Amino acid sequence: MDHGFLHYPCPKQTTRLIWVFGISLVVVLTLQYSELPIFNSISLLLSSAKASFVRESYFSNANNTSFMQQDLKDSYSGVNGSSPKNSTEEREKTAQNGDLKKPKMETLPVMSISQMNEELKKSRSSLYSVTSQVSSLVDQQLLEAKSQIENAAFTSNDSGLYAPIYRNISMFKRSYEIMNRMLKVYIYKDGEKPIFHDWILEGIYSSEGWFLKLMEENKQFVTEDPNEAHLFYIPFSSRLLELTLYVPHSHSRENLIQFMKNHTEMLISKYPFWNRRNGSDHFLTGCHDWAPAETRGRLLNTIRALCNADIRTGFKIGKDVSLPTTYVRSSKNPLKDIGGNPPTQRPILAFFAGHMHGYVRPVLLNHWGNDTDMRIFARMPHVKGNKNYIDHMKSSKYCICARGFAVHSPRVVESLIYDCVPVIISDNYVPPFFEVLNWESFAVFVLEKDIVNLKKVLLSISEEKYVEMYERVKKVKEQFFWHSEPVKYDLFHMILHSVWYNRVLRM
Repeated sequence: MDHGFLHYPCPKQTTRLIWVFGISLVVVLTLQYSELPIFNSISLLLSSAKASFVRESYFSNANNTSFMQQDLKDSYSGVNGSSPKNSTEEREKTAQNGDLKKPKMETLPVMSISQMNEELKKSRSSLYSVTSQVSSLVDQQLLEAKSQIENAAFTSNDSGLYAPIYRNISMFKRSYEIMNRMLKVYIYKDGEKPIFHDWILEGIYSSEGWFLKLMEENKQFVTEDPNEAHLFYIPFSSRLLELTLYVPHSHSRENLIQFMKNHTEMLISKYPFWNRRNGSDHFLTGCHDWAPAETRGRLLNTIRALCNADIRTGFKIGKDVSLPTTYVRSSKNPLKDIGGNPPTQRPILAFFAGHMHGYVRPVLLNHWGNDTDMRIFARMPHVKGNKNYIDHMKSSKYCICARGFAVHSPRVVESLIYDCVPVIISDNYVPPFFEVLNWESFAVFVLEKDIVNLKKVLLSISEEKYVEMYERVKKVKEQFFWHSEPVKYDLFHMILHSVWYNRVLRM
């Protein structure tokens, strides 16, 4: 029986069509009038709702592991591309295709590794002394430390150190000793979890998490008295900021940038510490691709330890620190399965496998994918424990570290821990601990435009030279290990030292 002038033979299908039409209309209007205040408000509401949901999900698990399980899978796909795509990867890919597009490299200036070396020297020599501005015991301590470091007694070698892998082993050794004896770090207690004071210890963004966790647990360097602090640490996670506040498919990270800006302004207005040196004695760590954007504005004055150490996006050699991108498969055993074959058991000239992210990797595959001496793959069949990928690294003389969407890659550290000489193809990328390590002594740098000459470059390296680089890789790799309880010269100490080193030498 009809109760109106219209009869609906298929009410469920009609309702579905109405919903589809309504949603489509909202999307069209949003795209067409996205700048109107009402739609900006809707975006902010969506962001707040997502943040609330993430926080509730996060705190519902005391171990913080199941909440991150799916997102941690991107660490594997970021390495060799053999795992299924996940939400995070899709978000980053969408962002790259949206208003976050990166310009083609050929339109931008390129700074070679030799030019970076010159830039580092220039950054030291152009800095002015603040002797006339000394007003505290902390300033006097830093100036005295600077003098001792710059006038360090000559050391050709040292137990636990190998001179050829350092720019200046004497300065590094002296600086490290003074840091261990003197350095005090004040950690801001402001900020709520999960963006602050929390961490992810697995995946390709785990460096920031490991450092944050070990820093907050540290008893030697951390002080509760800000007046004796040489450094001030802002303990945020760029990865958790993205997971918490980024609105999927919004093509915008402006709310993330604004969030960090608001937090910084709050610290500046609440405490007197920032204004003493305009933030130059503050530091933070960020491993997500978007960390350089999230730390713009006044945070540019800080010492930024960034995995995405890209000169094009504002990374400053001599001030900022290149944070190693470490792919941790197991937080309980981060040193599992390290090491590799000796030089005589490495039949593969060079190896690469990974998603075809960005513009460099497709060029690499196109030129060398069919070469019989090299193993250049887009993806590899997945096997338990990533064994196929790891075995290739352990059996190759050179491991190709080609940039993806961003300049950094976990392959740089992976090459080292599997005793494979890294070949870095990533223009304007500043390698980790650039201020103290002599990267040219154990790595090969190839400009993106020279990919066509890659094999020629590698074959031009004599066997004697290769073995020398191989031995240096084995020496330097120990400084790229995470330990649950930090040990001398490990990754925690190396990151903290580089922040300290740049702070002192900028006095």
